[in-house]
Amino acid sequence: MVINMNEEGLETIEQIEEFLSGSAVIDFSVAGADSERYGHISRVLKRFDYPRRSKRERGILHRYLQHTSGYSRAQVTRLVTRWQRNRLAAVPLTKRYGRPAVPFARKYTPADIALLVEMDKANQDVCGPAIAHLLQRAYRAYGDPRYERLATLSVSHLYNLRKSAGYQAQRQHFTATRPVCNAIGVRKAPAPQGRAGFVRIDTVHQGDLDGVKGVYHITCVDAVSQWQVQACVQGISEAFLLPVLALIIAQFPFEVHGFHSDNGSEYVNRKVAEMLEKLRIEQTKSRSRHSNDNALAESKNASVVRKHMGYSHIPQRHAKSINAFYEEMFNPWLNLHRPCLFAISVTNAKGKIVKRYRHADVKTPLESLVQLAVQKRVTFKPGVTLAALMTQARSQTDLAAAQAMQRAKSDLFASFAKTRRRA
Repeated sequence: MVINMNEEGLETIEQIEEFLSGSAVIDFSVAGADSERYGHISRVLKRFDYPRRSKRERGILHRYLQHTSGYSRAQVTRLVTRWQRNRLAAVPLTKRYGRPAVPFARKYTPADIALLVEMDKANQDVCGPAIAHLLQRAYRAYGDPRYERLATLSVSHLYNLRKSAGYQAQRQHFTATRPVCNAIGVRKAPAPQGRAGFVRIDTVHQGDLDGVKGVYHITCVDAVSQWQVQACVQGISEAFLLPVLALIIAQFPFEVHGFHSDNGSEYVNRKVAEMLEKLRIEQTKSRSRHSNDNALAESKNASVVRKHMGYSHIPQRHAKSINAFYEEMFNPWLNLHRPCLFAISVTNAKGKIVKRYRHADVKTPLESLVQLAVQKRVTFKPGVTLAALMTQARSQTDLAAAQAMQRAKSDLFASFAKTRRRA
C-alpha cells in the first residue's frame, strides 16, 4: 500500500485528534506496497518525537497510524516497538517475513502415496474414515512396516493426498455411482435393543434388456453388527426365493431372531411366513411414513451392490455363478475385512436426537461382533466360535482379501462376456 499524504497541516497532537474526529485538515490516499507504509510510520514517529510523548499522546499517534496505514492495532504496536528498538542504530523498518530458507519437510513420501493408491483401488474409493481405518489395521493388526506413517494419517489430510498431483497421476476417477431411492411402505419397526440377530432385507434388480428381466440381488444385513450376506436369484418367485432365503439365514454365524422387510410381496407372503415360523424368527414390515425402518438395507444396496455389480443388465442364467462368488469370496470380505461406519445417537441443543458418525467408531462387522460377544449380546450358532472367525480373518490382510475379491469379480464379469459372445 502506497500512502500519498499532504501532512503539512498536521503539526500538533491536537490537530491529529481533530483529524481522527472527522474535521481533517489533510488529504490522503492509500495504495501500494508495505515498504511505503513502513516509511510513513517511521516519518510520523520521528516527526512527532514519539519516545518523549505521554501515554495519552502515544495512544493518539497509534490510532492515527492505524487509520492511515490500514494495519491492525497489534501490527502497528509491533512496528512501533521495532522502530524504538532500532532508531538509535538508524535501522529502517523493513519486512522481515518471506519464504523460509529451508522448505518444510514432507511427511508422506511418494511410496506412501503409492500405498494409498493401492488401498483405494482395491476398495474402490470408499469413504475416507474407512480407508484410514484400513491403513491403521495394515500396520497395527497385520504388522506391515510400510504403513507406519500412513497409520497416523488423519481423514482430512487423506482427502488432501487424494487431490495431490502424485496421487492423480496414478489413479483415475470415474463418475460416482448414483444412489438408488426406493419408496418404502411401512408397518412395524424392529427392536433389536443392541442385540445381534435382527436382520433387514431388500432386493435389487439388475436391469432389463429388450423386455427380459435380469438377475435379482438380495441384501440381508444385521441391524446392530452390520454383518451382511449377499445372494442372487433368477427371479423373485417362490421357487427361486425360498431356497436362497434359507441359504442366507444359514450363512449368519449367529442366531437370527428378527426378519424385517418392506411391504413387497416377495417377502410378505404365506410361504415366507411359514418358513420363518418354523425357524422361530419374528417377521416385521416397514411402517407408514417411516422410511428409515429399512434404511440400512437400502444404504447397503447403494454402497455395496451397485458399487460392485453396477447397473448393467446381467442375464438370469448367471445367478448361480454370482451366488457362488458371493458365498465364497464376497461375503467373507464384507464381514471380515471391509470397515463400516457405526452411528451413535446424540441429543443436540434443541433436544432432537441426531446420528453422528465418528472416526473412532469405524470397524469391521467382525470387530463389532467381538464387542457384542464381550457384552453377551450375541448368540452364536452351534459349531461356530468367535475364535474361528478371527482366525479366518487373520489368514490374510485386508488388502490381500480385497485384491483377491477383485480378481474373482473380474473373472466373474469376464465369464459374462464369454457367454455373450458364444450366444
